[in-house]
Amino acid sequence: MGSLTRANAARAGRGAGTAKPGTTKDRQLGAVSLGERLKYGFDKSMSGGAMALVGWLGLVTLITILFAASVLALTGIGPDGGFNFIEAVWQSLMRTMDAGTMGGDTGWSFRLLTLFVTAMGILVFSALISVISAGLDAKIDEARKGRSRVLETDHTIILNWSASIFDIISELVIANESRKNPRIVIMANKDKVEMEDEIADKVEDLKNTQIICRSGDPTDLFDLSIVNPQACRSIIVVSPEGTDDPDSQVIKTVLALTNDPKRREERYLIAAELRDSHNAEVARIVGGDEVQLVLADDLISRIVVQSSRQVGLSAVYSELLDFDGCEIYTTELEDLVGKTYGEAVMGYRDSAMIGLRYPDGRTRMNPPMDEVIAEGCRAIIIAEDDDSIRLTPPDERLIDASAIRMPKAVRRKAERTLIIGWNRRGALIAYELSKYVRPGSLLTIAADTPGFAEEVASMPLGSKNMKVEAKVIDTGHAASIEALDPVSYDSIMVLGYSDTMEAQSADTRTLITLLHLRKLSERLGVHISVVSEMIDIRNRELAEVTRADDFVVSNKLVSLMLAQASENEYLSDIFADLLDEDGSEIYMRPIGDYVDLSGPVSGYTLTEAARRRGETAIGYRRKRDEDEADGRNMGGVVVNPDKAEVLEFLPEDRLIVLSEG
Repeated sequence: MGSLTRANAARAGRGAGTAKPGTTKDRQLGAVSLGERLKYGFDKSMSGGAMALVGWLGLVTLITILFAASVLALTGIGPDGGFNFIEAVWQSLMRTMDAGTMGGDTGWSFRLLTLFVTAMGILVFSALISVISAGLDAKIDEARKGRSRVLETDHTIILNWSASIFDIISELVIANESRKNPRIVIMANKDKVEMEDEIADKVEDLKNTQIICRSGDPTDLFDLSIVNPQACRSIIVVSPEGTDDPDSQVIKTVLALTNDPKRREERYLIAAELRDSHNAEVARIVGGDEVQLVLADDLISRIVVQSSRQVGLSAVYSELLDFDGCEIYTTELEDLVGKTYGEAVMGYRDSAMIGLRYPDGRTRMNPPMDEVIAEGCRAIIIAEDDDSIRLTPPDERLIDASAIRMPKAVRRKAERTLIIGWNRRGALIAYELSKYVRPGSLLTIAADTPGFAEEVASMPLGSKNMKVEAKVIDTGHAASIEALDPVSYDSIMVLGYSDTMEAQSADTRTLITLLHLRKLSERLGVHISVVSEMIDIRNRELAEVTRADDFVVSNKLVSLMLAQASENEYLSDIFADLLDEDGSEIYMRPIGDYVDLSGPVSGYTLTEAARRRGETAIGYRRKRDEDEADGRNMGGVVVNPDKAEVLEFLPEDRLIVLSEG
């Protein structure tokens, strides 16, 4: 018998040894009492939120009701000989929910039991109200903080926060007018209420667009899931303000979007802003073909250079980039296959064809006029909207061949350029300018920022055609500016001190410089060609009194480019070709070089005159006194005019063309 007992014990030991072990917490809880188990479960539920607490309160209520019902059913202490178990449960439930139910109870044993049940009911329901109230407050606070998940689909997402965001929203609002229930979702490391208040103050009319703000880190995968990128239409990543290395934040955000394990299979349409072009290669590796990069400093520098050499050009770029007017579209048109590019240029009355997008991904603006359009090519067209793009055979009666003039050889000379003011874009401007000017040209840079002269001495140039000299002066002092002899220069650029001053202070300094130049010009009775870089578009109206020839509003141009790129996946490549010195660029040339100005001419005649030179006409600059009230500050620039319209022109008017030089 003893041996059997020992054998059984051994088998039991072996069985216990081979049993599947539980978790550490299970082994710990196996050695404690039921009360301690309940305490552990309650503590765990306390961290589980309001619903877990409601569950525990319900369990306490159920235990109380079952306990009281069991006592009533077993002892029969209730009135009229007591209750059965079901009736006892009902009586206990009613006293739990309503304290007044026990008012008619008789018998002290029954009264004491129902008093206990009622007291437990009061305790539970008081706690329940407190839990629900706290839960609602938490949800309201979560909504106020902008941490709730976005449920919208086909929405535009803007990540990060900067001064450019208001112009981006304004442009998207215009683009969204034809859409049903458009939404813009914004996420940034900023308080949701502050973002909403700033947008309400600085964006006048949202029309049919709704703005949804969320607070979070755009580089964090969990926070990104809040804005629901899987269902979005497009994504704009702006360069965040107030950070030492904004480009790294942008690249990390793109990386988080494209490499999210839960991302959608369909490719994203991402427009991302970078300040330093040296970071572009890394960003392209991270984003692949899903990202269009807007190199802010590079874009502004190139437009400043081209505008300084051709007055009014910034208005052309603004017209091409904003949604209030004509935009650039890329579209597949089977009717063009087999035609030459020159024939296609003449094939639109209300649109202007400007280039081709090839099946291999290359983009070429103003290709050769005799190039035959192959199957799979996309037409790049300037139009009022995509519905207005349609082939219309030209009216031969409107093409006056006798008015077309033969091209004349133009001999370019060395240029003298003056830059007043300095910021990080100055070196890029000098580099770009050196690639356009003739040998023997001179660039003088005058500023008073620390280390400015050393920076100028060490900056690289794009060619050896231009010599650079630096002069350290107080650009806010009239005598210092006059000592530079500004009238001896072919063109002057005034840059803002945006690296060392706040935007408003930098623009104020720019305004002072422009006013000194205007006063000098009036005193000497000589016109001084001035192009100025403004940071805030609101200061442009103040700057109009300085009578500068052109203003390049840097933040506005970047905002326009980002907004357009979010709607057109090929726009970055198009503008990269337009702004590069290789290939074709936009030029504004005397219209009298193309046609006879003795009589009116049609848009078809102007297009044909440009076509014969291998150029694509896209508009004209025809400034008249009646245009002074132009609210868009276009300065007489008209892009994509009706080719059938017949107008008279003056020698000072300009034809806007795409040309290789």
